[in-house]
Amino acid sequence: MAQPLHFLPILTTLVSIPFAIVLFRHWRKKPDALYLLWWMIGVLTYMAGTVTESLTTLFGWQLVVFKAWYVTGALLGGAPLAQGTIYLLFSRRTANLLSASLVAFVAVAAVPVLLSPVDLSLVETFRLSGAVLEWQWVRAFSPFVNTYAVIFLVGGAAWSAVKYSKQGAVMRARMWGNVWIAVGAILPGIGGSMARAGIVEGLYVGELFGLLLIWIGYHLIANDRSVSIHENQQRLAHAA
Repeated sequence: MAQPLHFLPILTTLVSIPFAIVLFRHWRKKPDALYLLWWMIGVLTYMAGTVTESLTTLFGWQLVVFKAWYVTGALLGGAPLAQGTIYLLFSRRTANLLSASLVAFVAVAAVPVLLSPVDLSLVETFRLSGAVLEWQWVRAFSPFVNTYAVIFLVGGAAWSAVKYSKQGAVMRARMWGNVWIAVGAILPGIGGSMARAGIVEGLYVGELFGLLLIWIGYHLIANDRSVSIHENQQRLAHAA
């Protein structure tokens, strides 16, 4: 039987919808801010993963849903969100190059995932696990994407928090916003490690609370009236 924790992805999905709408509206006001576009894409792909988990809880294990879960969750994970941070912190040229590399890597990695046979004897009705893939070597792709997300999403938020902490009280909201984003970004990664160890419930908990903390961090930053140090850097780069 499905356990109470197995229903958490439904709640995470419901949280993702308004968050994605908020990001979309913010991006429409600043269409040149590609970091907002990528953050919106990141929340939508995050939601795609929790939708597959929700379907599994409600209707049981299905092959197509499982493969979609592995691609959106294990392969993509927080990488699109990290890509948004890259567009905020790096030059447009560097960000575009990294975007192309990320998309190409995920596309290549997704092919063997989709083609891999599945060991149905290992399938659990209401739990998802990459252990059912007969081509276990395809699971070696996901750590690379996860590391990419940690470096740029968690690392970028932590670096920004440190920068803002040196600006005094006027930047305190932006500092704490980045702290919450960094902590929130770590939680799904921890949950993903638990899922690889066979404890998918840990992933569900990490996804929900991670997304909530990221939204809290975003809210603090978006509603702060001080000028972002990143926007100042981007203006100087364009002026040069």
